[in-house]
Amino acid sequence: MDHLDDMDRRLLSAFQACGTDPRVAAVARALSWSGEHATLWPAAGLTGAAVDRGRRGAWMRGTALTGTSHLAGMVLKRIVRRPRPAHPAPLVRTAGRHSFPSSHATSATAAAFVFGRPGARVVPPLAAALCVSRLVVGVHHPSDVVAGVALGALMSWLGVQGTETGHG
Repeated sequence: MDHLDDMDRRLLSAFQACGTDPRVAAVARALSWSGEHATLWPAAGLTGAAVDRGRRGAWMRGTALTGTSHLAGMVLKRIVRRPRPAHPAPLVRTAGRHSFPSSHATSATAAAFVFGRPGARVVPPLAAALCVSRLVVGVHHPSDVVAGVALGALMSWLGVQGTETGHG
């Protein structure tokens, strides 16, 4: 376990070093802020539903699924209770003290899967950038983000399976 902790620390330091460039830090802060409480994804889903009326149902299901994924991440975070990285000082404030899994990464990954299906090709790269931003601003260990990505992928896969088989 010490090896994994050491790798987490070294990777986090490398990502945080990118944040010493003021332009990178500004973008990372903006991305991090946009994903706070998963608010970016309902806005994207509701916009998609309004603009793409033919696939309104898919956009609304995706919106619900990103919210559900975010909640799953929050519940798991309360169970695991892993402290956030403290050194060096993060570039943003956070709403909570716990970091595993990254709820930003969970909801962003779910959004990439479910909003990419109706054709929002900009969402997957935006979601990836949001995940990386959490490392650049220093509020998550890399393993928190990886776990959030895995949870978001699982939640979206389960949600899509449920709707495609008529169970959701």
